[in-house]
Amino acid sequence: MDSAEFHAAVYDIVRLIPPQKVTSYGHIAKLIGMPNHSRHVGQALKFLSPETNPPVPWYRVVSSSGAISSRGPGTSGAQNQSNELQAEGVEVTVGRTGDLRVNFAEYGWFPDSLE
Repeated sequence: MDSAEFHAAVYDIVRLIPPQKVTSYGHIAKLIGMPNHSRHVGQALKFLSPETNPPVPWYRVVSSSGAISSRGPGTSGAQNQSNELQAEGVEVTVGRTGDLRVNFAEYGWFPDSLE
């Protein structure tokens, strides 16, 4: 699978995440058959064009711990993601270390396969 195919597969799976649900980068990688490529899933979402049609709800993908990944010092990406999730009705909490988190027990989407 080349890079373009990988990105397309990521976007297709992310479009399947229902509203008010989240999943992890690693779970997306598993569902496309490349379980060791969770970082690549993050990269695919990072390079997603806002004009992509149909839209890709990128904000429904978080780290395997339920934390919203930082976009680096001085950036507002994690807050933007939190805002998008909250607008859908997903509760975002502040963890012990100040990170923004989502409770997988309540909001997780982890199908074994898509068949």
